[in-house]
Amino acid sequence: MPRGSSSKRERQYEHIKESAEQRGESTKRAKEIAARTVNKERARSGEAGSASKSSTQGKSASRRGGERSGKGGSDDRTYDELYAEAKRRDIHGRSSMNKAELKRSLSGS
Repeated sequence: MPRGSSSKRERQYEHIKESAEQRGESTKRAKEIAARTVNKERARSGEAGSASKSSTQGKSASRRGGERSGKGGSDDRTYDELYAEAKRRDIHGRSSMNKAELKRSLSGS
């Protein structure tokens, strides 16, 4: 974090970093994601010394919510990821389900 950053931005950085690590990102990658997100938010709100055009226009990183992160919605999840989610939600019969059946059961259909 840059010197002189607010306690709000420090908390935001830690939250984003922890979330990325929970999603399975390496510590180094989690720090990078958090720093880039916080820096963009600082630029959008005028806290940064300078800001690029792309930082100040369009959706904010927090509103975009990873739209362009390369990891899409549930359609991109692997069988193992779907199975782990079904296990976490304690969905019965998950061990005999294929990928499409796991998707349906997780979506509630």
